[in-house]
Amino acid sequence: MLKTAVSFILWSLLFLLVVFLMITVIRALFFTPKKKKGGNAELTEEKVDTERYCESLSSAIKIKTISNYDRNLVDWDEFKKFHAFLEERYPLIHKTLSKIEIADASLIYKWEGSDPSLDGIALLSHQDVVPITEGTEKDWEHEPFEGYNDGEYIWGRGAMDMKNHLIAVMESVEQLIKDGYKPTRTVYLCLGHNEEVVAAPDNGAKQIAAYLKEQGVHLEAVLDEGGAMLPVNVKGILNCNLAGVGVAEKGSMNYEISVSGKGGHSSQPPKHTALGHLANVIKGLENNQFRAKMPRFVYELFSEIGRRCSYPARLVTCNLWLLKPLILKIMTAIPPAASLVRSCTAVTMAQGSPQFNVLPQKASITVNFRTMPGVTFEDVERHIEKSAGREKIEYRKLVGKEASKVSPTDSRAFKTIKNLCESVDSKNLVAPFLVMGGTDAYNYEPVCDNIYRYSPFLVSTGLLLCTHGTNERLPVASAEEALKFFKRYIKEMTKD
Repeated sequence: MLKTAVSFILWSLLFLLVVFLMITVIRALFFTPKKKKGGNAELTEEKVDTERYCESLSSAIKIKTISNYDRNLVDWDEFKKFHAFLEERYPLIHKTLSKIEIADASLIYKWEGSDPSLDGIALLSHQDVVPITEGTEKDWEHEPFEGYNDGEYIWGRGAMDMKNHLIAVMESVEQLIKDGYKPTRTVYLCLGHNEEVVAAPDNGAKQIAAYLKEQGVHLEAVLDEGGAMLPVNVKGILNCNLAGVGVAEKGSMNYEISVSGKGGHSSQPPKHTALGHLANVIKGLENNQFRAKMPRFVYELFSEIGRRCSYPARLVTCNLWLLKPLILKIMTAIPPAASLVRSCTAVTMAQGSPQFNVLPQKASITVNFRTMPGVTFEDVERHIEKSAGREKIEYRKLVGKEASKVSPTDSRAFKTIKNLCESVDSKNLVAPFLVMGGTDAYNYEPVCDNIYRYSPFLVSTGLLLCTHGTNERLPVASAEEALKFFKRYIKEMTKD
């Protein structure tokens, strides 16, 4: 009797396993891109002038709008030159739109819509660039502030971050005015001046957003930098142009953590100096990482990519709900992937004794935490205390900001970006993602719920990695579709 029952249970389990495998295989077969209601958007042919755009970008790069945490070290004459350049290069914008100067050098251009009862939209850009790392000037193929155009690339600081984006917005609006277009919704062009300074106390974008709030402005959508369109080709598995639209950005929190010791002469050291105890703290922080989770937007990212994969790969991507624990474990072992699913800890600076034969009375480290949406300063401080274990530490918060909110993927703005990109080329795939760095966009949360980070330039991963680095450059071939995107986006988003 018992043998019969065991046999029945085993056969039942085997049957259920076979059924499960069959369902998995069938599910993978039908796990394909979702069909849009009404099909892809019908794109209007847009007039753009790529030659003029390239000339404008080259001229913009020549102006050294370098920001600095210490505003006294900023060459404000360069920003004045840039403002004068914009005024000379875009006469229709300066004739049609009202201009407001904010903070030290930030700008707002307001293109009044015909229906003031409707929420407007904002297109963000920042005027500033990072400096050239001292000692690397001769490593550049072309002078970093020459704006050299060799026909294939436009070279220079800001070519990718983000004068390319700023100039494309300005060119598109100038052309729309020339075309006779008049928006129903109001359009704001918001140009910050110190985005590259992390958590700047006088952040221009923050002051622009505060001004808009004071004026009673609420925006339907904000579009800023953050993602790009990257060619992805994994032989036999996936071949697409992946447009990552940032729906959120990580926080950046910096803490100084210190351990005190007796000090004295190095000839009579204790078992552990202050640095020795601090080493345990470092080990505790690095060995006790934040818990990994898969946010909804990361799940959507994998799901969208998975639908484009070949059949064998879809066996995995269509069953993320089942394989999530295994996928998270694999991702946490790969630093770039881990940053998508957990808050990251990086010990970046250390300080001990001022001299080689003096025991440190106080040893300190600086730790940068890149936090996931929802992780607060209080969460990080609890994590520091827990990771320190028995070591007696002191810590203090330095500059930093919490992660942004997460914008929805079912808004009109996100759907517009998706439709415009995917209608241009069947290879294009739009998916939400998490921006690792910071942007001006998070400052606009008090006046907008739908904030997206996407720059519509098709560039390789290698070129993207040149941002802030040597030989930063933009492919000339990427300009045309970027200009068309901005014109179409503005027209689509400013309709009734």
